[in-house]
Amino acid sequence: MKSRSLHLLIAAATGAALLAAAPAANAGSVANGWEKGAPCSPDASLLGFSDALDKTTFEGTAVNGLSALALTGHDRALALVDNIGTTPARFYDLGIDTHRKLDVAVRKVTTLKRADGTPYTGADFDGEGLVAERGGRTILASSEREPSIRRFNRATGKQVAEFPVPARFRVTPDGEASVNATFEALGVTPDGRTLFAGMEGALSADDTDASDGMLNRFIRYSGKPGRAYEPVAQYAYRTDPGLGVVELVALGDDQLIVMERGFVAGVGNTVRAYRATATGVPDVTDVASLATLADPRAFIGKQLLLDVVTCPPSGATAKQPQPNPLLDNIEAMAVGDDLRGDRRELFLLSDDNGGATQITRLYRFSVRLPEQPTLLSRALYSATAYQPGPTSGHQLPPDTVNGVTPPFDGQPIPGFSAVIPASPYDLSGKRLLAMPDNGFGAKTNSADFLLRAYNIEPNYRTGKIKVNGYISVRDPNHKVPFPIVNEDTPNRLLTGADFDLESLQRDARGNLWLGEEFGPYLVKVDATGKVLQAPIPLLDGTKSPQSPDLALGEQPNLPASKGFEAMAVSKDGWTLYPILEGARTDDPDQRRRIVYEFSVKRNEYTGRTWTFRNETADLMVGDAAVLDGRRLVLIERDNAEGIDTKTKKLIVTDLDEADANGVLPRRTALDLMRMADPDGVSTPARPGEYGVGKLFSFPLQSVETVLPLFGDKVLVANDNNFPGNDGRILGKPDDVEVIEIDVPGLRDALDD
Repeated sequence: MKSRSLHLLIAAATGAALLAAAPAANAGSVANGWEKGAPCSPDASLLGFSDALDKTTFEGTAVNGLSALALTGHDRALALVDNIGTTPARFYDLGIDTHRKLDVAVRKVTTLKRADGTPYTGADFDGEGLVAERGGRTILASSEREPSIRRFNRATGKQVAEFPVPARFRVTPDGEASVNATFEALGVTPDGRTLFAGMEGALSADDTDASDGMLNRFIRYSGKPGRAYEPVAQYAYRTDPGLGVVELVALGDDQLIVMERGFVAGVGNTVRAYRATATGVPDVTDVASLATLADPRAFIGKQLLLDVVTCPPSGATAKQPQPNPLLDNIEAMAVGDDLRGDRRELFLLSDDNGGATQITRLYRFSVRLPEQPTLLSRALYSATAYQPGPTSGHQLPPDTVNGVTPPFDGQPIPGFSAVIPASPYDLSGKRLLAMPDNGFGAKTNSADFLLRAYNIEPNYRTGKIKVNGYISVRDPNHKVPFPIVNEDTPNRLLTGADFDLESLQRDARGNLWLGEEFGPYLVKVDATGKVLQAPIPLLDGTKSPQSPDLALGEQPNLPASKGFEAMAVSKDGWTLYPILEGARTDDPDQRRRIVYEFSVKRNEYTGRTWTFRNETADLMVGDAAVLDGRRLVLIERDNAEGIDTKTKKLIVTDLDEADANGVLPRRTALDLMRMADPDGVSTPARPGEYGVGKLFSFPLQSVETVLPLFGDKVLVANDNNFPGNDGRILGKPDDVEVIEIDVPGLRDALDD
């Protein structure tokens, strides 16, 4: 189709800055027996590009308007032409050489014909999607004019079948689709049994305001190669603002790659490829308007795989303004051979629309495509199962919240803000030391909540968490230099009015270190919970509104509850990495989260810091742990729960890969709202339970615990802010949940 403006706001200055910062081209270099390309993102590298087809001819036809690509072997492919005037509808056989540098040439051209042998032309066939069927005798091609999906004999180009299209997908006035915005994308699973047809734009009933992205539909067809395909379901997909869907690849097991593209005159193209999952997504065939869908789980999930603008230009030139000269009107995509590990070849192809200012360009990338994350186990602890101790919650308003009225008959476990192995180096996840925070969320209401760390055993067979006792955080030797609630008692048990403990680690000597938010402080205790020294403040003057160190009239520079929510420890136990949950109030970069380095041996901060940048300023760092070396996994989360949740993710970074300004790289390892549950670990569902089933989500407000286990397994738990959170079941306080997840590729290096 013709590239057209889709109202994407792109700053030309930003593009220029990207180009200025781009490293020297190294696309297609070979290292250690495998191709190491020019990095575009943690999950994609450019291996090469070729303009060899641009403005060429073959057997009297112009090789232009290439809008779809299908690989037919290691070095062969088919490319489909879209509607170039009244020229014959056709596809080209291509030879692709990747041995030294990427090269491509036309080997054959085939005209597409009706069953009676008369040729289709650009006037009645707008070819946009292409599938080479198993067996090699037939192809499937979608035309967005009607739209249609037809099967053709590959050798003769003659039509042999056509598949049904639901009536509402017809172009207006026959249906609800817009002209040039229908079946731009077509893909089939490797077994040939499932065909996906993706709409470039929205149906008129689905999307009247695309400011948050278009609401598109994908049709799922069921059939077999060489036989009929019938539509069996429809899925909802939301594009980025200003972009449309131009291609998809079906990887199998409801996993897709979806390519989105936009164009702004005078600025250029935007082309992004997303790893997408339809696992557990509902059929929306009977939904009159996608605009009525409030639940994000009703849409296909997606995670950015590649944004072409971030790739090094690698010597490319553009014939019109582009934010990166590598870009053009890319419309075709195909997945190729396996590379190293979880990486695959990804080919993209641009459509020059037969115009002088656009380029026909073939691209070859290496992309990371691990298996989808899977829920392995889940165990719960009832929110209202109180532990021994004094009644609590006396400072809370006597209001009933989620069916619970304070005070409470004992000590609740209001979720976990940190979890470590109960014994050093035990990564089985069977016995854990789990620590709640200060209890009820504020210094003023938590004076009767005792600070503890509980010894727990998740029993995944019964689905319940067993509590085997606890250690009390206490200060019998008067190390805390300010008054505490239990000042004059023998044990001097610490409470949630004294400290807001959020992170927990064990050092090489077996002592425990607690990251705290009121100061913020580092608090050192022994294995029994006894405070060993005065709390350690930050030396850069960072103080929260609750800090006992604030001088009279001094203004805090850290918002409340934005202290050391996260803290990692090195594998040898001698270095701590406490991380601020939020930005300082005086920081011009409100996405910045400072990572500090603390030497256990020297008992002091080293003075070295790094910058971790959240995706948006409103997001928080919930926890952190060392994977290996100096690579960390962090929780990035929003403050929403239930259906309103947008961001709960695990991010991998590497302290040794920071840029010259100390800014850390980031790779999304897991979307906690999108996990497969093929074994039904989370079911049967409780009445009204949200986020369970074949698609499992962790839609709890305060996801504050991550613990890497063996291999690519990871444990995650929640703080339930008792009794305030009801992200699972409306009106019922959230239970404490501990889950184990298999996250393929979790430990992959960022520069693979």
